[in-house]
Formats: sequence, structure tokens, C-alpha cells
Amino acid sequence: MDNEPSSRQGIQVISRAANILRTLEGHPEGLSLSAIAKNVKLARSTVQRIVNSLASEGFLIAASPTSRVRLGPGLVSLGSAAKADIDRVLLPHMKNLSDEVGETVDLSVQDAENMIFIDQVTTDAHQLRAVSAVGHAFSIYSCANGKAMLATMSDNEVMAFVESHPIKALTRSTITSTEQLLTEIASIRKNGVAFDKEEHCEGVCAIGVAIEDPYGRNIAISIPVPTVRFNRNKKHLAACLRKYKTTIELALGKGAM
Repeated sequence: MDNEPSSRQGIQVISRAANILRTLEGHPEGLSLSAIAKNVKLARSTVQRIVNSLASEGFLIAASPTSRVRLGPGLVSLGSAAKADIDRVLLPHMKNLSDEVGETVDLSVQDAENMIFIDQVTTDAHQLRAVSAVGHAFSIYSCANGKAMLATMSDNEVMAFVESHPIKALTRSTITSTEQLLTEIASIRKNGVAFDKEEHCEGVCAIGVAIEDPYGRNIAISIPVPTVRFNRNKKHLAACLRKYKTTIELALGKGAM
């Protein structure tokens, strides 16, 4: 028998089960028990016991008659609930941010070369507002939320991205030079926020941050503002957005054990 306390044993089993699930994540065709054991560096007999337990809960299912296993349908409902919970976590903070700055706050997700707006909090603080409809797609290099997302990539990844998705000028202010884009991305990494200075739409500026999502979605929050009041307020907008980025990521579980 293992002499460790039962609580420590339980934590170890959970950690091992999580490693097995992660190992299977990129293998829809499944893996054999031997292959799983090799990946997670555990004895095959130990993997067999954990796999049997996960299968009994529907988290794993047989992938072939030859003992391959793959992720099961039991994880689907958990994943859907987790993502729905993320939205419930985000929206109250977006509302607080909107109230604090008196501007629209957008939530977007990366879809290849675009940022898709998936939710929004509007404000009545001003008659003149900048509002992007939910469902609209903005080119990733032309908007603050998109450039914030690019800043999470390495320079080599950005270069490869630009090569496969050529930049097109959308306004007179759109950055079309790869060198200039990389310079701006370096600034975003240093300062923590990204700016769109009429690069997607004339008359509208924006500020954005990428959010670390524990479930892997490439999400961002941005504040679009009519140019006429953007410049005088951008320092305040940047400070608020940095603050709420930290608050939201902690609420989503960043740094949790």
C-alpha cells in the first residue's frame, strides 16, 4: 500500500486522470493504453485502472475493437457548461467597465484572420457612440482586439500569419507594413493594451486587450470610441482596461491551483 495520506493520493489520481484526458485531446481516432502510458509516463496497469474509471463516467469511450480509447460524450456537457459559465463571469465585469468609462465594451473571439464580435455592453452616457454589431467580423490586423491577439503570438508566428493572410488597407490609417506591424506589436506587449487609430473605420478608434481563457478560446475585450473624444480619454481607457483584464482573468481562474 502507498503510505501517503489519502488526500494526497486523491490529488495524484485527479492529476493523472487530467493528464490522460489532455493526451487524448488531439487524437479523435483514439490511442491504445500502451501509447497513453508512454505519453503520461505511467505503468500500463495504472493507466488501465484510470481509463476504466473515466469510461464508467462517460468521459472516455472505446475507439476501436483493439482497445483504443478516445474522449467521450460525457465531456461535451461539461465543456458547454464551462463555456457558458465563462460568459456569465465576463458580462458583469464588462458592464462595470462600460459604466466606469461611459463607452461600449465588446467581447470578440478570433476566427482565423478575423475577430468576430460575440457579445456587447452598450451605454447611454453619450449621444454619439461607436457600436459594432454582434456577429460582425473585423480583420485581425486592423482592430485593437485583433492586434492584442497578435501580440500573444511570437514574431515568427505573426510573420507566418501575415504571409498566409496578406494585409489590405481598409482606411488611410491601416498599417500595411509588416515591419511597422511588428513594431506596434512589440509596443502592445510592453504596454499591455492595443490601439486602433481609425485603422478599421474612419471616425472610430478603439483600445483592446487579449484575455487568457482557460478553455482555449482566443478572446478579447475592446472599447470602441468616436475619434472626437478618444485622444483625450485614452490614458483613462487604458488604465481601466488593464485593471479589468486582471480582474477578469482572475475570475476565470488564472493562477488557480
